[in-house]
Amino acid sequence: MNGTVRMKEELSWRTAGDYLLLILGALVQALAMRLFLVPSQLLSGGVSAIAQIVNSFNGWPIGVMVFIGNVPLFALGWRYLGGWRFAIRTGVAITAFSLFTDTLVYVMPADGLTHDLVLSSVFGGLMFGAGLGLVYRAKGTSGGSDILGQILYHRKGIAMTQAYFFTDTLILLAGGIFWSWELALYGMIVMYISGLAAELVLEGPRILRTVMIISACPDLVSKEIMTVLERGVTILKGQGAYTGIERPALYCVVTRAEVNKIKSLVYSKDPNAFIVIGDAHEALGEGFKRLTPPVE
Repeated sequence: MNGTVRMKEELSWRTAGDYLLLILGALVQALAMRLFLVPSQLLSGGVSAIAQIVNSFNGWPIGVMVFIGNVPLFALGWRYLGGWRFAIRTGVAITAFSLFTDTLVYVMPADGLTHDLVLSSVFGGLMFGAGLGLVYRAKGTSGGSDILGQILYHRKGIAMTQAYFFTDTLILLAGGIFWSWELALYGMIVMYISGLAAELVLEGPRILRTVMIISACPDLVSKEIMTVLERGVTILKGQGAYTGIERPALYCVVTRAEVNKIKSLVYSKDPNAFIVIGDAHEALGEGFKRLTPPVE
């Protein structure tokens, strides 16, 4: 019973932390808009980019337009994606971003921090992507093309990258037509950098490596890894397709800093071993991050 209570308390704290991340992410995105993107007329992608273009002609508040433009997409997401978690967290992210975007205009410099388009593209993209990554870490979405991309993925099997490419291409074309093609090209830089920043914040630096080792001395190699590096090793059954000889494969996960160490250890026991090293996004369990239940 005590374990159940502790789990519920932990989930409640994690949920509260997620909502704080949602609001923080929305704030960072809004700061990127007001400090770099809006003053330089650089497009950020999605509904906010459309709102930027409209705002440049009639002065309508960007935040209000973002909120209104997301209403039909939010309804589609509710209909096809479903779930209270999607509805509440996405609603919080959209509302917070809209409010921050329209309130920061009163305290931020109207001309932004710089008139240099390169600096605005780089730092605006980094900040906007970092905010987006925080929203993703909190298991939310920023609305707009995120919702559309997920619907197309789940309902039509269209890859989300293709959906983003389609919507972003249309937005860049609109920017080129209504503003200038130079600004549209800079907008492409913003979208690319923001995508990289969002991925980095969401998944963290890829400091983990998966290692597959095929050796004639699997027992010696695995013992050396477990003794020196204190990393667990899984022995997989393997067979050479050409020789037909059965030879186990060793599988383990190490940090980036341990890659050279494991190479040296393997070489010391079997110089003819075959090693494959790959990236790992995340490792959960003993020796790495604690495995916790997801928030529903």
